[in-house]
Amino acid sequence: MAGWQARRIRAWKAKRPATRNKTTYNPMNHAVSTHFFINHRLTTAGLDKLRDTGVSAVEMFCARQHLDYRNKAQVDELAHWFRDSELKLHSLHSPMYNDDVNGRSGPQAIVNIADPVKAKRIAACDEIKRALEIAEVLPFRYLVQHLGAPKDDYDDAKFDAGFSSLDELRLFARHRGVEILLENIPNGLSSAEKLLLFLQQTHLDLGFCFDTGHANLMGGVEKEFGLMQERVKSLHVHDNDGVKDAHLFPTLAQGGTIAWDKVMPMLRARQHQFPLLLELKESPDFPQPLEAIPQIFKRLESF
Repeated sequence: MAGWQARRIRAWKAKRPATRNKTTYNPMNHAVSTHFFINHRLTTAGLDKLRDTGVSAVEMFCARQHLDYRNKAQVDELAHWFRDSELKLHSLHSPMYNDDVNGRSGPQAIVNIADPVKAKRIAACDEIKRALEIAEVLPFRYLVQHLGAPKDDYDDAKFDAGFSSLDELRLFARHRGVEILLENIPNGLSSAEKLLLFLQQTHLDLGFCFDTGHANLMGGVEKEFGLMQERVKSLHVHDNDGVKDAHLFPTLAQGGTIAWDKVMPMLRARQHQFPLLLELKESPDFPQPLEAIPQIFKRLESF
């Protein structure tokens, strides 16, 4: 072999390991929840700004001061906007309160499908049906639903109430082309373990919305996702300090404790099942949250 050929082969082999060991990933589909401006009315101008961040889909949060699902004029205006937009409505977050001040009117405003008091459970289902009726003019794929209120402890009677509610609601949703997803939330009914127990006992065939921040407050993101992953069809991605459900901006906000270098490869392994959907909270540290969204996705995709 000629000397110049040998030198070229040696040079190629010296470079090859770095190239071979470098892992590249296809980016996940990016989506965002309107939760980060829940205290402001959702308008088409706001959706224009969301679209301009480069996301492909959105989850609208049903809070009457934000998205008043009872207000036909607002719903029709948003439906018209989506018909002419490339931005897709991925999901709706079910209402947590029936008032227009995000629950501040009192405990009677809580929408709890697992309330053992039948009259309250029926009223909760009726409220959620009003939100599901949006699908008649504005189609969406999933309704993200909580099982119980934030501070509920485990109780067999609450499981029974949740079953009665969801058995009714899933049929109502199915007739409108919507699938109900249960979200893991930090209460006694909705850890990964308890949600799986609920499905085992009730034989309901429901999917999950996996919330990274809530998992971080419970058994840990990796453990909780490991239990839920076979049924996960949507995500809520945010961070916290492990104590308070702060919905921090992942990789940007101070105080976050989720190890995204471990979590992102885990989520990406099932990326065709769900978009990378941010559920953030309005923060004085980020007065221009829309400008932060592309930065968050870029950082998360780097892991």
